[in-house]
Amino acid sequence: MEKYHLHGKRVWVAGHRGMVGSAVMRALAGTGADVLTVDRNALDLRRQADVEAWIGRYRPQVVILAAAKVGGIVANSRYPADFLYDNLAIQLAVMGAAARFGVEKLTFLGSSCIYPKFAEQPIVEEALLTGSLEPTNEWYAIAKIAGLKMTEAFRQQHGLDFISLMPTNLYGPNDNFDLESSHVIPALMRKAHEAKLSSAPAMTVWGSGTPRREFLHVDDLASAVVFLTERYSEAMHINVGTGVDITIRDLATLVCEIVGYKGRLEFDASRPDGTPLKCTDVSRLKSHGWTPSIGLREGLVKTYQWYLDNSHTAPRRVLSSQIV
Repeated sequence: MEKYHLHGKRVWVAGHRGMVGSAVMRALAGTGADVLTVDRNALDLRRQADVEAWIGRYRPQVVILAAAKVGGIVANSRYPADFLYDNLAIQLAVMGAAARFGVEKLTFLGSSCIYPKFAEQPIVEEALLTGSLEPTNEWYAIAKIAGLKMTEAFRQQHGLDFISLMPTNLYGPNDNFDLESSHVIPALMRKAHEAKLSSAPAMTVWGSGTPRREFLHVDDLASAVVFLTERYSEAMHINVGTGVDITIRDLATLVCEIVGYKGRLEFDASRPDGTPLKCTDVSRLKSHGWTPSIGLREGLVKTYQWYLDNSHTAPRRVLSSQIV
């Protein structure tokens, strides 16, 4: 396809204060785009009429939909209605308004949790809707599946250039480091840091340690977002990841090494493991010319340094999750 240049375009990053949105803001800095933002206190993205009024006033030409209600296994289990309703409402409001006011390009960010729990590895895009979801995050997954199907529907019915990106597990600056509502890397990092400070003889890790996960630094995702917004225009959603996975046990060991915690690891098998295997096939992504540049060790070192520099302000207590 002919490159869609962001230079000089009015680009609205919805969810610009979250981990993903803030990374996209950094990635857009060198594109020459005119970046638009609005604080969630000024615009509730779940309110269709308000979102339409805002888009009608500021007329973005591009929308990057990074806003979502997010959280880990505990938050997903405790607040299923919030995860389903809020994410559906955000997607309906933003996509509907974008369609009504003639937005030229919309990039929707989903999640690799959309795939079946026991999908064949590595997971190809075509695996969508071929099996049952992982119960610990099915409400979020269902909302994200609806979002990607909405982009397909707008393309099919109205010919709009809406695309869907499905990132793998993310980590990096501005992550949520609360022990109950965070994802695995920030939870492990904070646990290891506090265990080191208290000279604890052991550190507890949720689950058996055997599941395998793929991780992508959020700045790599943001690079892919800019790249694909300019170069991808297909109905099929596209996986964004590394195509390389690691066991939770090995990940915990690596995090402890980087943090400098030398105690032993104890695995609490009474806690849920989630999906046993989850590694995406990134062949489609590579065929379009993009590959990640930040290795896992390098990314973890950078993330831990960010945590040390920002531990007094880092998001820590978000039990009900946040729209970011």
